[in-house]
Amino acid sequence: MDGEKTYEDTCPIARSLAFAGDAWSLLILRDAHAGLTRFDQFRKSLGIAPTMLTRRLTVLTEEGLLEKRRYSEHPPREEYLLTPAGQDFLPVLFIIGAWGRRHRGGGKLVRFLDAETGTEIKAVAVDEVTGARIGTRPIRIVTPDES
Repeated sequence: MDGEKTYEDTCPIARSLAFAGDAWSLLILRDAHAGLTRFDQFRKSLGIAPTMLTRRLTVLTEEGLLEKRRYSEHPPREEYLLTPAGQDFLPVLFIIGAWGRRHRGGGKLVRFLDAETGTEIKAVAVDEVTGARIGTRPIRIVTPDES
């Protein structure tokens, strides 16, 4: 996928996949939502090479999903915190997880619980305007030129 061409694409899915479409980026965002903030925490959780992690954190920071904040001066150390855009990504992760549970399940899987009620979270995508579950009705794609 050509990053420059994708940023000019009129499709919001293609634009989003240009920076968040690889597994490492999605897993970093998952871990950030679980409370991880430090480089070593991400590295240990994911088993990812330091150079790969550095690249992904840089892109997620440049794209505004994470922000760096210094937490130690001596030695200089930074942590990565979710921005509002990063926080808005949680439903995307949950929908991917719901699809995976349904179509890639099998064996034991982690569960996601509401921290206040203790009930399992079962994500569904719903159209805000009609209230219909996305995927239950046909869609039509309209390009900007057709608007």
